Amino acid sequence: MTAPTVIAAGILEQYTTQLAEPASPPPDEPWVVQSLADGAAGISLLHVEMAGHYGSSWQPAHRWINAAAAGPISAADTTGLFLGAPAVGFLLATVPPPFQHLYDPARRTLHRHITDLAHRRVDVALTRIKSRGLPSFAEYDVFYGLTGIGAYLLRTDPEGAALERVLRYLVALTRPLAPGGRGLPGWWVRHDPARGESPHFPGGHGNFGAAHGITGPLLLLAQALRRGITVGGHEDAMWTICEHLDAWCQQGPFGPWWPEHLSRSDFDRGRPHHDAPARPSWCYGTTGIARAGQLAGLALRAPALQAFYEDALYRALTDPEQLAHVADAGLCHGWAGIYQTAVRAAADALDPRLQNLVGSLGATLASQARPGGLPVAGLINGDAGTALALTTLVAQQTPITGWDACLLIN
Repeated sequence: MTAPTVIAAGILEQYTTQLAEPASPPPDEPWVVQSLADGAAGISLLHVEMAGHYGSSWQPAHRWINAAAAGPISAADTTGLFLGAPAVGFLLATVPPPFQHLYDPARRTLHRHITDLAHRRVDVALTRIKSRGLPSFAEYDVFYGLTGIGAYLLRTDPEGAALERVLRYLVALTRPLAPGGRGLPGWWVRHDPARGESPHFPGGHGNFGAAHGITGPLLLLAQALRRGITVGGHEDAMWTICEHLDAWCQQGPFGPWWPEHLSRSDFDRGRPHHDAPARPSWCYGTTGIARAGQLAGLALRAPALQAFYEDALYRALTDPEQLAHVADAGLCHGWAGIYQTAVRAAADALDPRLQNLVGSLGATLASQARPGGLPVAGLINGDAGTALALTTLVAQQTPITGWDACLLIN
């Protein structure tokens, strides 16, 4: 092991010890255990990876999985990849083969409910498109929308009718809004970036991020196409998104960057209100957008597109001004998500600079990781997400459980 990986291994041990025993959920929030973002479902992924990759005892993983599935699991229309049946279903899909028999009945039951959920959600979304209304994040995003549900289906039932319908919906989402929409893209949402009403975003907004914006659908469409799974208009939809990203790409001293979102006035004047890039995170920044563009280039067999986004990623992650905005070691906003995405991008890259960059990013992650240093323990903003990225650093190879498919980066 190199010095950074030795350090990371010691820190990882502290994280796993700290997260060994599940705590009871708050009495007024029993549902939180079913959260991939904040609860037992997400924390379980750490122990599943530790057992699968390092041969650790299965008992901690089993305790956390039982905690995640302790009560009635919701498959209501408000659930998605990061909460409820899809979250627990995704967790069970990461279980290594020697232990799958322990969860087979639960996995089959959950899958039926998730498939039914996908069909219902597509029906509602297509009705909304037909009525010419604006969507919300929850209709299509990675966290609670059909892109996230599609990520689960791509892993568990790639040839199924449910995934096909999700992909067809995403193709429809990329078509411009019907007459009256004044040329707005089909993913333009009716609310502001905080899902509320704001005088700064009258008429809603357009979002670029991987977590809640159009980059998420591009990730799923690209991942499906790379696996040979396509629907009518699939490639055209991907090019539509890429053309949108190209139209709004900004150039700075350290290379291209994208605004986090657009207001209606931004759209009408053809210029974003942002004047500089924000943090280069997975969720909203160049890291997530560049991985989506790189995957699109790979899937579409467009090497120039792939090269552009690989260069954008390298330049963003070597820009001290952008990196200065990274304030924590978490997965969504921080170093863990940056490192994990860069590892996946480097494994596919034509650009050798990305492979060299991974080492320095790993050293930064190890230096920033502090067990108990984040206010929450969960996957997306807490210690479990940081620890999972450290498993990649310590092993010096990509996860065997594929836990990071919940970010659609693999």
